[in-house]
Amino acid sequence: MADHADFGLLAAGFAAFIPLTELAELVNIGTLFAFILVNIGVIWLRRTRPELERPFRVPFVPVFPIIGALLCIYLMTKLSGATWWRFGIWLVIGLVIYAVYGFRHSRLRRGEVIDPSSEGSARALR
Repeated sequence: MADHADFGLLAAGFAAFIPLTELAELVNIGTLFAFILVNIGVIWLRRTRPELERPFRVPFVPVFPIIGALLCIYLMTKLSGATWWRFGIWLVIGLVIYAVYGFRHSRLRRGEVIDPSSEGSARALR
């Protein structure tokens, strides 16, 4: 429970000192970047893993995902340079955290052999 309180205090600290317009721009650029990754992922998975079961199929691939990614890029170009710098810094920080966490918690690095036929591993591969 203390972790949630710590996170709440951290969020409150950011809210107290960061102007709302700057925070909104950071949220916008992060969301648009995520949408770009999703659009690219749709194209990539359709090409590299056509056998995957898809409960929902995007029509007119790759046309719609390309249009979606281009529109996101267009909207991102309208954001300020300071927002781009902040986004780049947060992106690097996030990638470092991801890499460090992944390295420290890697089952492969610890020498654990993962049976791909087990239920948990098979579900992760789908």
